[in-house]
Amino acid sequence: MQFKSELRGRVVLPSSKSITNRVLMLSALADTPCTLLNVSDCDDARVMSAAMSERPERIDIGAAGTAMRFSTAFFAAQPGRHYIFGTPRMHERPISVLADALNSLGADVRYADRTGYPPLVVLGRTLTGGSVEISANVSSQYISALLMIGPIMEKGLHLRLTGGIISRPYIDMTISLMQAFGAEVTWIGDQTIYVKPGRYHHEGPFAIESDWSSASYWYEIMALSADSDARIELPGLHPKSLQGDSRVREYFEMFGIQTTFDAEGAVLTKMHRPVPETIQMDLSEQPDLAQTLVVTSAMLHRPFHFKGLQTLKIKETDRLAAMRNELLKFGIKVEVRSDSELLWDGSTTAMQFPLTIDTYDDHRMAMAFAPCAMRFPEIVINHPEVVSKSYPTFWETLRPFVRN
Repeated sequence: MQFKSELRGRVVLPSSKSITNRVLMLSALADTPCTLLNVSDCDDARVMSAAMSERPERIDIGAAGTAMRFSTAFFAAQPGRHYIFGTPRMHERPISVLADALNSLGADVRYADRTGYPPLVVLGRTLTGGSVEISANVSSQYISALLMIGPIMEKGLHLRLTGGIISRPYIDMTISLMQAFGAEVTWIGDQTIYVKPGRYHHEGPFAIESDWSSASYWYEIMALSADSDARIELPGLHPKSLQGDSRVREYFEMFGIQTTFDAEGAVLTKMHRPVPETIQMDLSEQPDLAQTLVVTSAMLHRPFHFKGLQTLKIKETDRLAAMRNELLKFGIKVEVRSDSELLWDGSTTAMQFPLTIDTYDDHRMAMAFAPCAMRFPEIVINHPEVVSKSYPTFWETLRPFVRN
């Protein structure tokens, strides 16, 4: 895949998967379902939409981790019996933190096979609610799942978070969306959230933002492009976003990418300033940007130290190990430290040819490495279809920027 020498164009991004999955659940919990505009058409959103609308007894979540966690909470608070299962990798992703919390609130969530992991048997009922404590340094999706069913519990929910809070922007997103649907949700200090019992409702349609996480790959393409006058327009992105990954525009300033906004959305251009000799970041609040930023740093030959990556081990794959394995093919020897950090001191070894990147059933591996074709046109991405999980049109959108 060889990019054209000039990088100019307008890119229509998918809508936010994170917002879509949340409002699908909130709408399903509301007294009257809300009309949703600009719903994401990715695999995860389709799975979530089918689960919320059809509510079958057997629910195949596939590889959609968000849908597994949100559906578990949703069906725990709805009458009926449901069997929730997914891919083999999904059955390796722990869920006991959420299941234990739900059961302490009056739910009946059981393990169909291995304790602590899907598949699950969920015997739904009206939940008593009340107070529960949950570790905040494993996955913010457990917290969001509990929060969203808080209003329909008899006593509401007092949710105390223990330990350091990771991915807090996703929790704040959930709270903002709940409030938009009429819920009363309040932070009590830094570690406790109170959800008052009540009902969800929303007047009129709800429009979903474009996806900042998907925009990150276009920032990477900009950063790796040799075109000093490169310009990419990304309509549908706005500076005041609910999405924590909107900080990608700040992170890429160090790579020389400037973001401005017009009436339609974001415009990316070059800032023509040197990239720092070493890249250091804590991504505990934006872990989904890790692969994009790590690969960008590596392709620009900048030693790096990324922290706050502890959630990456329980994603679609062990992303820490996957990044180490695939960057080694470029001769870049990355160290994984404490299951939460990626480091590169600049040392290299021989590249491996043919340059073929494995994607590990992980959409973000495919999209983070695709821009490497800017520097290595011979690169091959195995199983490129995995992008359907979040960005089904990714390869089609790339086509105008690539030589035939």
